[in-house]
Amino acid sequence: MEKIKLGGSSLEASRIILGCMRIADMDDRKLASHVNRAVELGINLFDHADIYGAGECERKFSKVLATEVDRENILIQSKCGIRYANSTNRKEDQYYDLSRDYILDSVDGILERLGTDYLDLLMLHRPDALMEPGEIAEAFDRLHDSGKVRHFGLSNFHAAQFDFVQKHTDHQLITNQVQFGVGAPHMVNSRMQANTPFDGAGDRDGGLLDHSRLNDITLQAWSPFHYGYFEGIIMDDPKYRTLNDVLEDIGQSHGLTKNAVAVAWILRHPANMQTIIGTTDTTRLEDIAKAGDVALTREEWYRIYKAAGHILP
Repeated sequence: MEKIKLGGSSLEASRIILGCMRIADMDDRKLASHVNRAVELGINLFDHADIYGAGECERKFSKVLATEVDRENILIQSKCGIRYANSTNRKEDQYYDLSRDYILDSVDGILERLGTDYLDLLMLHRPDALMEPGEIAEAFDRLHDSGKVRHFGLSNFHAAQFDFVQKHTDHQLITNQVQFGVGAPHMVNSRMQANTPFDGAGDRDGGLLDHSRLNDITLQAWSPFHYGYFEGIIMDDPKYRTLNDVLEDIGQSHGLTKNAVAVAWILRHPANMQTIIGTTDTTRLEDIAKAGDVALTREEWYRIYKAAGHILP
């Protein structure tokens, strides 16, 4: 599988990332087999967050890390900053915390659960309205100087917020995780529909696509098959019947499943994005991984985009 350098760093990571948000309930042997197969497919980056499975996903992964894979041959990233009041995991009790002390404590917990001495990449999960960039910078300095974190990035940050944090730290921020896919191509819509009255022309992210390319930031696309904000999955949804027909047709010409074509659509964009795949089904992962071997034509890319109901002015 093709690998790219993350941002301006020396880290070489696979275009497809294995997301570990749903592994908490996996059998240990099945998880070990799943991760090993991902490595065989050329996937070397594994995505975590301290809240996934209330920490259980990282604990599960630690067993694989201890017995199945060579830590030095893979890259591990995790995220912090989302908290729950009263030790719950209910959405209504959620709040954000990017204070210095919480970032430091979170990383200590992540490393303990994963059973590793360092993270290759730490990302701040969501922007905190009360964040102090000086505190974030101090936390990054301490984590880097102690060897606990090698590189830093952000997640779901507006372009201006990204620059706000970057201004206050000497560590180059190399990634930004964002929702993106053919069912949620807001970043593309706002650029192609610029100077029009269409709803898609609304800029909700500060021009993240252009921002990432101008500043050597790698975008990591999460939930590539969702539409809206977790409203549903595009695959076999009656709302997206035309899109599914087109994905099927293009997939047949390339020997890909519809899921793989949807991922190939993301990878085709010249921003050189990565895609996070959170499946726990190894066969499905094998199918989707084939997306990295196919470059859609320009005509195919636009055909998929229009089939999803998006407007070309």
